[in-house]
Amino acid sequence: MIGNTVEAPPMPAAKIAITLDRELLRTVDLWVAEGKFPNRSKAIQAAVKEKHDRWRRTRLAEECAKLDPREAQAEVEEFHEGEVLPWHED
Repeated sequence: MIGNTVEAPPMPAAKIAITLDRELLRTVDLWVAEGKFPNRSKAIQAAVKEKHDRWRRTRLAEECAKLDPREAQAEVEEFHEGEVLPWHED
């Protein structure tokens, strides 16, 4: 437990085989040699996680860009009809 939050148990990992070109593999090995990662597996996991996180942020930004701010505000106001909401015009 950290503070008031409970850490989730680690998810089970799956082993996979991948193919990397020699230059990319040299880079991964350099990261390991420099101590940036304990091994190749952790380095590749970090790279895939970073790509995944970036993809999720991009998808969120794409979906947010589709929203009409006035329409979204109207929907929120309809949902909270009768409540006092502190709207801030920026």
